[in-house]
This record gives sequence, C-alpha cells and structure tokens, in this order.
Amino acid sequence: MKSYALTDVGRVRHTNQDYLFASDEPIGNLPNLYIVADGMGGHNAGDYASRCAVGTVIDTVRGEREFNPIRILHSAIEKANQEVYTKAQQDKALEGMGTTMVAVTIVGKYAYVANVGDSRLYVIGSQLLQITRDHSLVGEMVRMGELTEEEGRVHPDKNIITRALGINPTVKVDFFDVKLEDNNSIMMCSDGLSNMVPAEEILQTVQSCVGEQNKAQCLIDKANENGGKDNIAVIVIEPFTDEVNI
Repeated sequence: MKSYALTDVGRVRHTNQDYLFASDEPIGNLPNLYIVADGMGGHNAGDYASRCAVGTVIDTVRGEREFNPIRILHSAIEKANQEVYTKAQQDKALEGMGTTMVAVTIVGKYAYVANVGDSRLYVIGSQLLQITRDHSLVGEMVRMGELTEEEGRVHPDKNIITRALGINPTVKVDFFDVKLEDNNSIMMCSDGLSNMVPAEEILQTVQSCVGEQNKAQCLIDKANENGGKDNIAVIVIEPFTDEVNI
C-alpha cells in the first residue's frame, strides 16, 4: 500500500479550503484511511469546516470499537456533521459553513467508500471509473440525461451542491464497496481537479506518469495549466504496491 496526497491553492483563489488526510497505516480499527474535504463558506469558514470535519472523523475512528468499516465511517462522518453544524450555530463568523467529504478504507481486495457532496473517488485501470455520485445540481441533471458529462463539467451552475456536511443537523451519506483488481489504483479529488480536467485527460495523465507522487503532481499541474480556478486536492493510492528493498 502506497499513497501520496497533495493540495494546491490553484491560480485564482487566495486561500485553500481543501483539506486532506492519508494514512497507509491503521487508524483505530481501520487498516488505512484516506479523506478529501472541500470546504465552503465566507472568509476562513470553509477552511475551518474542512479541517474540523476531517479532524473529527480521524478522532472518531481512533476511538471506535466497531470493526465493520462502513459502520465506522458512517459513525465518524455523522459525528463530523454534528461538529461542523454545532460550530456554525455557535459562531456568527462561521454561519453557513459546510464541507464535502469523500473517504475510503481498503480492506484486502475491497475499497469501502463514503461520500457527501461532489468530491470524487475514481478507480483507475484501463479505464477511469467514477465510483462516487456527485451530490450537486448539475450531477442530478447529468444522471437524468439532461446534460452530458462534459456539458456538466463546464456548466455555470456546477458549483451548486445539494448535500454537504455541517449544513443541517443530520446528513445522508452514500456508501459504496468496490472489488479491486491487482492493477487498479485509486484517485480521490476535489472538484478543483474534476471541473478543470476532463475524464480522458485525467486517465491519460495518470497512465503517463510513474509513481503515486508523480501522478498526484501531474494532476495538480494539469488542473493549473487548464486555469486552476479552484483549490485542488488529489490523493493517489496504489493498493497493491509495496516497497521492495534490495
């Protein structure tokens, strides 16, 4: 198991509201844990929301006695939602803040994925397969067949999300379990990547770069080359790659 996490402010924004966590080692009863969160809110509220949510998930996972990965993630994300929501109610400066979140843990051959919002997780082999479903206005339009994927990527309302952590006292979390093949890698990202780089470019970029660190940097570079209009966050995971010391 090898991973590399990288975030960049982009070429337009002045602050980075994306926040990442990546651990190839156990966190609580999970054998590994990877999280991307994309905060929203005025001033520093979005930055606070993403950091608070990720920190709460990590702390909750560490203290969880449950062993089922989906139940662990569900409990932790619900706790994070409550924490962000409560902070927003208590502090006028944080009012209205929220964050997306996509999280995954890999157990054996299976990836257990949770998501809220429009940050994404892809499984990459010979093709690029999006596992998560965007909780966004445009995402719904794409699923209804009203827009193509490419039309959705450049739609003026692409930033309107329909579900996020911290907006309401409770949150609905989507879960997915995916069986991985030996040649699969995983890529997680905020919409600062997926809105700036078409799917075919993402696949070409990942296939042309060697090593998870290079792949993450190449994707960040590609998003910035295409305009870098938002913060960019990327985690690349090679689930079945081990260091070999000779």
